[in-house]
Amino acid sequence: MPVKVVKREKETVASLIRRFQKAVQKSGILVRAREKMYRDRNLSEEKKKRKALRREQLKKYYEKLDKMGLLEK
Repeated sequence: MPVKVVKREKETVASLIRRFQKAVQKSGILVRAREKMYRDRNLSEEKKKRKALRREQLKKYYEKLDKMGLLEK
């Protein structure tokens, strides 16, 4: 759904840009674009499990480093 703004007779470029910005705001294009940009993606069950396993492995690894005194805090 494109926004179309035609320059009126004797209209300045600044006022044309202002009218265009208002038309874009009213259309809701930017709101939908932001929603799409920050939407959480759906992960498959396998990817969720892999991420959980990776977190557990890292947790154990850092606990081991902490016990040996090699972890800087």
